Amino acid sequence: MSKLVAINLGSGDLQKGFPNVTAQISQAVGDRYPIKCMGSLPPSPELEQLHRHWQLLYREFYRERSFPSTRTIAITSGGVTHFSEVEFSDLGQQLKQQLNAWLNSESFHSIDRKLSRELDPGDEIHVIIETNDFCLRRLPWHLWNFFEDYPKAELALSVQEYGRVKPQSQTSVGTVRILAILGNSDGIETQADRRLLEKLPGATLLFLEEPSLQELNDYLWDSKGWDILFFAGHSQTEADTGRIHVNQTESLTLDQFRYALKQAISRGLKLAIFNSCDGLGLAQSLADLHIPQVIVMRELVPDLVAQEFFRHFLIAFSKGQSLYATVREARERLEKLEGDYPYATWLPVICQNPAEVLTTWQTLRDPPLNDRAVRHRKHRFPILLLTSIVITALVMEVRQLRILERWELQAFDQLMRLRPTEPLDPRLLIVTVTEQDVQRQNPNERRGTSLSDRTLTQLLEKLQPHHPRVIGLDIYRDFPTDPNYAVLDTHLRQNERFIAICEVGETQENPGTRPPPGIPNQRLSFSDIPVDPDSVVRRQILGMAPNPNSFCVTDTSFSLQIARFYLAVDGIYAQRNSQGTLQMGSILFRRLEPGTGSYHQLDSQGYQILLNYRSSGVAAKQVTLTELLNGSLDDELPNLVKDRIVLIGTTAQSFKDFSPTPYSTNPEEKMPGVLIQAHMVSQILSAVLDQRPLLWWLPSWGTTLWVWGWSLAGGVLVASVRSPFYLALTSGVAFGMLYGICFIVLLKGGWLPFIPAALGLATTEVGVILYTTYQNRKLQ
Repeated sequence: MSKLVAINLGSGDLQKGFPNVTAQISQAVGDRYPIKCMGSLPPSPELEQLHRHWQLLYREFYRERSFPSTRTIAITSGGVTHFSEVEFSDLGQQLKQQLNAWLNSESFHSIDRKLSRELDPGDEIHVIIETNDFCLRRLPWHLWNFFEDYPKAELALSVQEYGRVKPQSQTSVGTVRILAILGNSDGIETQADRRLLEKLPGATLLFLEEPSLQELNDYLWDSKGWDILFFAGHSQTEADTGRIHVNQTESLTLDQFRYALKQAISRGLKLAIFNSCDGLGLAQSLADLHIPQVIVMRELVPDLVAQEFFRHFLIAFSKGQSLYATVREARERLEKLEGDYPYATWLPVICQNPAEVLTTWQTLRDPPLNDRAVRHRKHRFPILLLTSIVITALVMEVRQLRILERWELQAFDQLMRLRPTEPLDPRLLIVTVTEQDVQRQNPNERRGTSLSDRTLTQLLEKLQPHHPRVIGLDIYRDFPTDPNYAVLDTHLRQNERFIAICEVGETQENPGTRPPPGIPNQRLSFSDIPVDPDSVVRRQILGMAPNPNSFCVTDTSFSLQIARFYLAVDGIYAQRNSQGTLQMGSILFRRLEPGTGSYHQLDSQGYQILLNYRSSGVAAKQVTLTELLNGSLDDELPNLVKDRIVLIGTTAQSFKDFSPTPYSTNPEEKMPGVLIQAHMVSQILSAVLDQRPLLWWLPSWGTTLWVWGWSLAGGVLVASVRSPFYLALTSGVAFGMLYGICFIVLLKGGWLPFIPAALGLATTEVGVILYTTYQNRKLQ
């Protein structure tokens, strides 16, 4: 817990005493009614005389030893005719004793006792001494025994009149902007300070090396503002003001760029650090401008001491410690240098504006909102809600125009390819007629097809003894059987397990392909496959009304006919329920509509469903025609054929029966028609017998809610995450989550539209960012 102790010394001086001393004790943040007590302090001219004598000896120490590396231009003699190191050391002890004797005066006991009762040694305590007396500001207040009793307490100085600057703007979120001035470096190494600053995490740095007054002014007026102003070089106090040496020829008092400093403070400057000599005059000048905090050195500071303090300060402060705790730690760590540099721990001091909130690295990186920004934030959620609704409406309208359809289907294909591999369907066997199989046959006997009557007869004779449950021939035979093969003609006409195909065609000019002569209609089926605009097969047609103008007059697709015959053996039949939906067993086959999933203005003629390919890419075991006929599979044939569906089709390139599928990663990668038919048959059987999910989709209102939810999420992300880096990171996580959800749901059979949701998420983020940027500019 942090406590604040503000001790106002009132009017007076060490010669006359301080009749009205006020102490206030409160929480460091948010305590509106502090505890208040009164006391007084007697005159102590001896304390003033001791300090003045100590100061003379301190400066003489560095002058006599000619330390070239103090951060001041010149050390003048104070009239000391003889310097004694023993006296110098004893004087420090005397000063400490005299300071504590004065603060232990009877008239100050009321304040001392109140502090003892209200404070705990474990508390972090910020002690502010408020006085306008310059002599009092130079005293080593940290030697007060109070700071021995309270190890987490640290001192700050303040003037007695202070106020708060109304901010005109705020610095950038997510980074700490630091303007670092490296002034005249004669005899000192300011580059060491630069190297320390360059190691800071999450800081945006601008270095001005020995700038002119004009350059310094221009950068202090930067419209983006600064969080920290840093100076390293030579400086000194003159009367009650300070002077910095910005380059080899120019030195400036702060009054010479007063307006630039005021502008920087109004634009967010919270902390000034003067890592240079004798900086109390600089702090006094900045106090008049109501800067929140300043860190200076009380006296001359050796270069090594300045570097060591700054190094320890930056490490602790950037890790999140409070300013007071950081300064105490960094100051006390200078103790190791006091053998060579006496009183090094006396030098650093905070000068605090009590009207301002204490600065931390976190508040510099993500500054708190001003009043207007707070009022704006209260109205942010309605803006987010409205933005997300507008973006959703725009996305859905663009979607209706089919602008997104190609991308949506490609995203669906990619998700399909990511699914884990499934085992082959054990109920099917695919006999493929390869290009080599075609070439081995007599072309005159083939009559333009891939199987001659002779070869087909041999194939059926090979299969029939092993009792396949269904044989499906996915090869057109629009010609009568050769009279020399009467056995084949009889088989085609009478085998109740044999299913043949024809093609319905699309127009009167293309009336399709005739069925094999003599096969009854109940064993006929059409082989037509619906193809998307990008030529990819993602749908499956189960049936359609017969076209009287077509050569192929049947209402059942090849895949459904095969499945019906197979399932009928198990007593499962296809039927329509009261809503007209096709049902097999307990499974309903939901029919596609014009606005299904990512489709828009879909030609949904016939009874179409989405095709849920087996994720292996291959639906069932394949053997070639040659392997089957040459006897190499005779031992395996009973297990391969018995009670199975045997699909016969060509994979020869010359017949051009190939189509792209979601598994095609390039235009040349296509799947033979018979393999696609195998996937279609397998989908029906797996759904009915294995409860493998069919693909489903959201209704229109569900898709709208889905897109709106992600649009709103994008707006909430921008409103919640102020750092650009973390916004980019969380946005990436959000897109990853969206993609992951779409993938997981697809594994369960659900097709959630990824592209519209991602577009809603990204567009709302951009919209809210643009709106927020516009509002921030107005607030400035």
